[in-house]
Amino acid sequence: MLPPPALPLLLLLLLLNACASGPAFNTGGVDRSLTPREVASQPLPAMGRNVLWGGVIIRTRNLKDSTQIEMLAYPLDASERPQPSGTPLGRFILEQRGYLEPASYTEGRQLTVVGTVSCTRAAQIGESDYNYPVITARQLHLWPATFTRDGVGVGGFIGIGTGGGSSWGSGISIGF
Repeated sequence: MLPPPALPLLLLLLLLNACASGPAFNTGGVDRSLTPREVASQPLPAMGRNVLWGGVIIRTRNLKDSTQIEMLAYPLDASERPQPSGTPLGRFILEQRGYLEPASYTEGRQLTVVGTVSCTRAAQIGESDYNYPVITARQLHLWPATFTRDGVGVGGFIGIGTGGGSSWGSGISIGF
């Protein structure tokens, strides 16, 4: 049996390991130098290249055999999560074979995709012409929704404490 001080430490390590793991993306052959804006302006050199892009969903549209998601791209952090506080990198359309539930893939949700640049598609944003890079998705990750109230992020917390004095004590607290 573990001595009392080791048990909280073991629980803490297990908890931190669970929190630290994010999605594993297959980034083999991915060209991280390409951005949607660059591909929109010079599409031919990018055709067939693999990319890892992420952003915020603008619109989800189901077709007969696939789903198209219009995205506004943002820089990715170390876990490949889009960072909407950064400067937008352009728009793109991802195409996924099969059906994706529009109630889950809603406007404003963050999504990361690994896929192949397959073509560009001319469309309009308001009255402006726009050339969307189209990505055939190989791997998608829909990030958990983050809730805000009055502009303040609401999330979880982890607390760790130890006791001292005449008796020994410890504790772990998790809240949402």
